[in-house]
Amino acid sequence: MDSHYKTLAKTISWRILATLITGTIAWLITGETAIGITIGLADSLIKMLIYYGHERVWTHSNLGNKK
Repeated sequence: MDSHYKTLAKTISWRILATLITGTIAWLITGETAIGITIGLADSLIKMLIYYGHERVWTHSNLGNKK
């Protein structure tokens, strides 16, 4: 079972990459740097919290474990 620290580190590293992707796409679509940054950061914060919870649920799941 992964520790809370490992789950948090994994969450943060993924969110950095995903935020850069989302912000870049928003900037390319709108042409506005500030909008790209705002959308990227909002998306990141919301999804980081959801992802952390999702990982913790799966950590406690027995699905696919051999008995």
